This record gives sequence, structure tokens and C-alpha cells, in this order.
Amino acid sequence: LLESVKIFNDRLLTKSGFMLGLGEQKHEVIDLMADLRDANCDLLTIGQYLQPSLKHHPLVRYVSLQEFEQYRETGLKMGFAQVASGPLVRSSFHAEEMYRMTTPEP
Repeated sequence: LLESVKIFNDRLLTKSGFMLGLGEQKHEVIDLMADLRDANCDLLTIGQYLQPSLKHHPLVRYVSLQEFEQYRETGLKMGFAQVASGPLVRSSFHAEEMYRMTTPEP
């Protein structure tokens, strides 16, 4: 879908996001980020999964602030225009701010 958007209009910004703490390995996170960049995704959010109830998938681990920062730095080096990465980041986290920082004013 992200690739299709860019084929349709390469000036449109695309955004994706995911949660950590579900048992993923660091190399899997980096591979996912690379796949998103390969699809020309512009904006990325990375947050901490928090188990909403006992009926939901259990939390496997809390991710450190340092690891979130490493993913942010890695994402920027990969070419994402903006990366919001932290334990309380959610998909819509500062979406307007990320958009304004990426889009030149008319």
C-alpha cells in the first residue's frame, strides 16, 4: 500500500508505526524499518506495547529509553524524514507536528 501511494503521487507523505515489547529481536526491528524505507515511507512511529487486559497478548519486555533512541537515530540515518520513538509514542503521536516539520510552507 505504501509503495502504491508513492506510485500514485510521490509527493504525498506516508507514515507507518509499530509497537515494541512483543518478543521481537533487534534485527527484526531494523529489517522492518528497512522494508518501510524500501517502500519510501517518510514518517515512522515506534512505541511500547502495553497489555490492555489479561485477554490480550502478554507484554514480553519493556524497551529501554536508550534502545528507543537508537531506533530513532537508525531511522533517521535510513532516510526517514521524521521518527518518533519512545515508550508512550502512538501512531498519531504528534502527527501534525511531524507533518509540518517535513512539509515546506507555501
